[in-house]
Amino acid sequence: MDGRDPETRVDDRDPGMRMVHLLRAVTVELDRLGERFASRHGLHPTDVRALICLLDAARAGTPATPGTLGAQLGLNSAGTTAVVDRLERLGHVRRERDTRDRRRVLLTVDESAVALGWSFFGPLIREVVAVLERFDAGERAVVERFLGDVREAVTRRREGRE
Repeated sequence: MDGRDPETRVDDRDPGMRMVHLLRAVTVELDRLGERFASRHGLHPTDVRALICLLDAARAGTPATPGTLGAQLGLNSAGTTAVVDRLERLGHVRRERDTRDRRRVLLTVDESAVALGWSFFGPLIREVVAVLERFDAGERAVVERFLGDVREAVTRRREGRE
């Protein structure tokens, strides 16, 4: 015995632990890539996360407000305002009044920011899609279900709902 608590022992022969280590490695590499993108374009890593949140909201058809963005980023009002101000100053985000509720401000990612993101991340996205195309439909469904379940587990833990 090595004297450690059984739950803290790591056995890399265990398929679950190998998967955890691979997920961690992918996360670290994606973070490093995001940091490089941020650095090249005068952004803070939080700015990149904010753009991702806003793009995800647009893809889901969900209105994005400074309040919802701040909640997703874990920022207070002042921090959220600083991020939005920076992104607006750089021309990446626009503040627009909600046409249904003029008191509400909506955040929209400018097409130039989308193009900038695609110019940097597009080759990786195409490569990942090509990797996925090597899997049959059943395998892709399993991968999608696995990643969705892992995301939900991480979200529950982050939000303290474990």
